[in-house]
Amino acid sequence: VQLQASGGGLVQAGGSLRLSCSPSGGTFSSWAVGWFRQHPGKEREFVAACNWSGRNTYYADSVKGRFTISRDYGQNLVYLQMDALKVEDTAVYYCAADRAGLGRSRESNYDYWGQGTQVTVSS
Repeated sequence: VQLQASGGGLVQAGGSLRLSCSPSGGTFSSWAVGWFRQHPGKEREFVAACNWSGRNTYYADSVKGRFTISRDYGQNLVYLQMDALKVEDTAVYYCAADRAGLGRSRESNYDYWGQGTQVTVSS
């Protein structure tokens, strides 16, 4: 299974973007899905995750109240709605999937990773 992250781009501070994650060659309806990001020169960090049902969601403190992770089972997509974007949200964003359904913030829980999509927030 390959994951495809899309929806990145350039936006002004205070604006919004919606990222999408989809699997090619399969479905991830029973898997947990997470979003991570990597700032230039820094290690990858956790952003948000949801379990297989979408009922349990987890967020990094830095994005809580501004980002929302959700699932669309009909479209086989996971979204990351990003509102009130800040310059410090600028990063490459990756989606990842965990077959065991655990997900959460631990990178080692995830089995599959997408290629990343660039989000740039200008001041």
